[in-house]
Amino acid sequence: MEWIDTGLVLGTRRLGEADALVELMTHDHGRHLGVVKGGRSRRRAAAIQVGNRVRATWRARLDEHVGTWTLEALDARAADLMGSAVALNGVQTLAAHLRLLPERDPHPELFEAMAAVIDHFGDPRLAGELVVRFEMAVIEALGFGLDLSACALTGATEDLAWVSPKTGRAATRAAGAPHAARLLALPRFLAAGAGDDPATWGEAGLDDLLAGFRLTGHFFARHVWEPRGLTPPTTRDGLVAALTRDLTPAA
Repeated sequence: MEWIDTGLVLGTRRLGEADALVELMTHDHGRHLGVVKGGRSRRRAAAIQVGNRVRATWRARLDEHVGTWTLEALDARAADLMGSAVALNGVQTLAAHLRLLPERDPHPELFEAMAAVIDHFGDPRLAGELVVRFEMAVIEALGFGLDLSACALTGATEDLAWVSPKTGRAATRAAGAPHAARLLALPRFLAAGAGDDPATWGEAGLDDLLAGFRLTGHFFARHVWEPRGLTPPTTRDGLVAALTRDLTPAA
């Protein structure tokens, strides 16, 4: 068995004295594990840092085997990511979310989404919005997608401002107002029609970004973390804290 794909490094762990078990998110083959022979050497270790993009060749005698990687670094971003709290916490958070997916289940849209976030960590406002959109996409891929297309109470598609914490359906500002204390705020950049143009992405204010993280965090907890007995990734809190620091105006 052999195939070649492009991958993003999600994590590595020691395997014996010299080798490393490397986890990639590949474009066409999903989240995939493999052994890098000599992966703990200085030369090879540089290529398998989290966030790097690699050209990956996977080989195994049988498809169900762990197999081995031959990796070639295409875009070594790890050193740059380590210099930013937003980027360092962000890339680890993306990796943690992808581990919620079944291994080897192809999700090319999530590969592209992760690559886009990594490309924009230098712009905290845009990176924050892209991470929230990434989290929405992961929730969708897990089968718990939110319906933000129209108001569940009136059918209206304009001025959507709330989301039911139970159904994941949207409500307009007026229709949801009597129940506001029990609803989640819908950030404007996620409302139907408001954030469809990528040219406008990155314009969200801090309050909208925080509302976005509260929204996705609620549905991760409700449908994924709590039912599976999982602890939310601590790096997600670190990412939100770093974004808050970077986007809060100096006094």
